Parts: sequence; C-alpha cells; structure tokens
Amino acid sequence: MANILFVMTGARHLTLADGTEHPTGFWAEEFAAPYLAFTAAGHEVIVATPGGVVPAVDQASLAPEVNGGQDGADAVAATLRSAAALRSPITLEGIDAARYAAVFYPGGHGPMEDLAADAESARVLTDAMDADMPVGLVCHGLAALLSTGRPDGASPFTGYQVTGFTKEEETLTGLADRVKWLLEDRLVALGVRFSAGEPWAPHVVVDRNVHTGQNPASSAPLAAELLKTLG
Repeated sequence: MANILFVMTGARHLTLADGTEHPTGFWAEEFAAPYLAFTAAGHEVIVATPGGVVPAVDQASLAPEVNGGQDGADAVAATLRSAAALRSPITLEGIDAARYAAVFYPGGHGPMEDLAADAESARVLTDAMDADMPVGLVCHGLAALLSTGRPDGASPFTGYQVTGFTKEEETLTGLADRVKWLLEDRLVALGVRFSAGEPWAPHVVVDRNVHTGQNPASSAPLAAELLKTLG
C-alpha cells in the first residue's frame, strides 16, 4: 500500500481586508472523509504543515448544521481524535515528494493565509506535477496553487481544468466582501480553467493527474477518484 502526503495549513486565522483576524484552520470534513477513505483502502496518511505545527481545526466545521446533524458532527470529531497523524505532523520544509504516491490538500480558509504564498508547498506541488503524481486538492486547499510558478512565471497547473470554492459560495458564507481576494478570481488569473458547480453540491473535476473538489461535500467523491487513480 502507499503513503499519501496530506499538506495542511498551519494557520489559525485568516487576515481580512480590514486587518482583522477571522478564526479558521482546516475544515474537518475535508480532512476526515479523505483520511477515512485512504486508510480504509490500506494506505498510510502522513500530515505535513509549515514548520511542523499541529494543524488547528476550524471550530465552525465541527457544528452539527454543517455535518448533517449531531451524529455526523460526532463522527467527524471522532475521526479527528483517532487520527494520530494530525497530532504529530512532519515539517513541510525539505519534504521529498518522490517518497509518496500522492499529495492531497484539504481546505478551510487557512490555506489562504499560509499555503497560498508558501515556497516549500510550491516546491512539493511542482515536483509532484513533474513526476505526473496524483495530486488532490479540495475547496480552499486550491489556494496552494497560487504559490506555484516556474522560472518563466507560468504555473505547472496553467491550462488544467480545476474546481474549488466558488465566488458564489464565498458570498453565501458572508466573507466575499471581507476577504483580501477571492479564490476563484485568483485561480482564473493563474491560468487554470475553472469549473463551478452548484453551491454546496458535490463537484469533482479530474484533469490528467490533477483531482479537485469544489467544497466540503466534494471531499468523499474526490477521495474516491484519487483511489481509482492509485489503483
């Protein structure tokens, strides 16, 4: 079985346009659903963060109303408690992507704060793309693409079809007018072909080795597509 690298945010807040700090981190379902899928298939998940800090869960993502009720919220929280990899992440700096079979980026608003401008994350993604390795990103995890760029200025993801958290969904969260930038706009400017599905509905796009999911509801189907690729 394979080792799968989860690159996760180390941020605990998102700095808004007015300079205030909005509490955040990673989104629980976007870690939990893929983690359960990969480990159930016999793979090992290794978590890496900038500086090796323990990732913080966005407390809003543990609420019953975003997990289909209290039972769903309890199940997600139990998965986080049982995932030892979350409590002992390795440092993102110096990681050799070749040691892993796939790279996966959960979302939450945290990646907009750190991974969007993280050179080590960019190196991991570029190395994975150069090796034609399966790459998965969900929701705001796609902010990590914004740090990528070759010497000629082009991103290795330029021209790929992807999805991610949409402007419409950000508007529905109430943050669209408060954040410094919108993920969909920045991805389009990067040169990817952005595919937007219905708000909050599962939407997964696979283009060659790149697998992306639009929102939390896309986490499980995205993991299923990655498992197909891994064989």
